[in-house]
Parts: sequence; structure tokens; C-alpha cells
Amino acid sequence: MNRLSGCLLMLLVLAHLTACSTMSSRPPEDVALRLTPWATASSHTTDLPAWQHFKLPGKEASSFSYTRMDGRDAMAVLAVSSASMLRQVVRIEPEQLDSVRFSWKVPELIAGADMALREADDSPVRIVLAFEGDRSRLSPKNAMLSELSRALTGEEMPYATLMYVWCNKREPGSVIINPRTDRIRKLVVQTGPTQLNQWLDYKRNIREDYERAFGEAPGPLVGIGIMTDSDNMRSTARAWYGPVRLTAAAALSH
Repeated sequence: MNRLSGCLLMLLVLAHLTACSTMSSRPPEDVALRLTPWATASSHTTDLPAWQHFKLPGKEASSFSYTRMDGRDAMAVLAVSSASMLRQVVRIEPEQLDSVRFSWKVPELIAGADMALREADDSPVRIVLAFEGDRSRLSPKNAMLSELSRALTGEEMPYATLMYVWCNKREPGSVIINPRTDRIRKLVVQTGPTQLNQWLDYKRNIREDYERAFGEAPGPLVGIGIMTDSDNMRSTARAWYGPVRLTAAAALSH
């Protein structure tokens, strides 16, 4: 993949993550996801849009399916040289931001993957949080990318995107800046192979993690997603996600 096509693909991913639920009346591709215990458990209110599976132009789609794994509700994901996302639109103002709870089980890491390198930017698991913010602070490059995203998809690139990831080698707490735009930053919460094949549970303070990654206070949270991708390394990745829960009681209003 050349540099331009890589940038365009990333913009399409992010635009899908934050696209307003009122933009289109088309149903989600996986309608069954509306009714799964995983999707229901992910929300504090039934007023939110359903989790939706979005395929990316020019990419094979990863497979998402509800299952029970080790007595837990889980979303099983299989990526075979593929990349796609399951996402949900939210609107949480900065003063309402609290914690996010998530869990995952990973049987195997992706050999050779390195999220700091454009050509090796794959991960077996990602929890993705997209934020709005003061766009006047975007660099000329990022402002151009945001306008390009608007032209291609009808939606601007998020002001900032924070991902929780499992890295092959970097220590937990490390921040990885995306090789295509510094408005995407990845916070390592798990590293190496020592805890493969077991459920790992996390509770993260969204505000603290955003400030650690970006060095500024967050704006509104406008989208959450999960993503398992193996397209760059042309490999196979499998993972299971538990429900993603936002813990602020009044947070999920829009």
C-alpha cells in the first residue's frame, strides 16, 4: 500500500467511527448485532444507535460474531489479511467523561507487527475512542487530511483518536503516535505474550489517559469502536472482546 492510499484508508476508518447516526437511513450490515447480549450490555440506554460493522473500501472485512466464551458474552473477531471496525456513535461532554471498562482475550500476537510503522501497523485488539475538539489547533497537514475526509466521506476526521492496544514489545503506558497523523495515538495497556489465552479486564480513566497521550484536556467523546486488523502483515489474527462499558451514569446522552 502506498502512502496516499494508506492515509485515505485511515481517514475512511475514522470517518466511519464518528459518522452521525442521522446521516444515513441504511441499516447496519450486521443487523443481528442489534439484538446480541454483547451489544445490549455495552450501553446504559437503549436510545443509542446500534453497534455497526463497517467494511472499508478496498479491504477484506474482518468477521464479527456474538458468542459465549468461557461463560462470558463476547464478540469474536477473525481477521484474515483484513481490516474493518465495529463502532457506536455516542456524545459525552468533557465534564461527563469518567471511565471505560473493557476486556479481551487474545490467543496469539501478530508476528512482526509494529504500530509505529506504516507498513506494519496491525494489532490483534484495539479499543478506539474518538473525540471532537478545537479544530483551529490542527496543523496544516491535519486540517488538510480532515478536509480530505470530508470530501471523501461527508465527515471530518475526528479531532483526536485514542486507542488502547496490545503491543508486541513496548511497555504498558507507552504512547505510540500513528505514523500517518499525530491526531491518532495509541496507549499500550498490554505487551508481549505472557498473558495470551486468558481474559484480561481493564478499567481506564478516559480523561487521564487522553491527557497522557495528547498533553491537553479532552473534548467531547463522539465515538467508540473495536478493531482487529491484520491487513498490513497479511496474516491471521483472532480475538474475543467483552462488552465495552462507559461508567459515567449520565454520560450516554446525545
